[in-house]
Amino acid sequence: MEQLSQFAPFLLMFVVIYFFMIRPQQKRAKQEKQFESSLKVGDKIITKSGLHGKVSELGDTTVVVETMSGKLKMERSAISMEMSATLAKK
Repeated sequence: MEQLSQFAPFLLMFVVIYFFMIRPQQKRAKQEKQFESSLKVGDKIITKSGLHGKVSELGDTTVVVETMSGKLKMERSAISMEMSATLAKK
């Protein structure tokens, strides 16, 4: 019984870390994957580096974005879910 009381704080700390850090991070990663797979031609997007553009072609893991200076090919993961959602609301 004494051993259990020694490990209880560590167990409680792990549970708190799981629910406040690990679980939300997993949920966010799942949302980003869903966002990347739901992209379609014509969507206006903003990349994580701040480039604005419109999707012109889609590949399995890549996307061709049309910007004012031309077309750029980049990974789908480079597109910001939050900033693109804000742009879509405007």
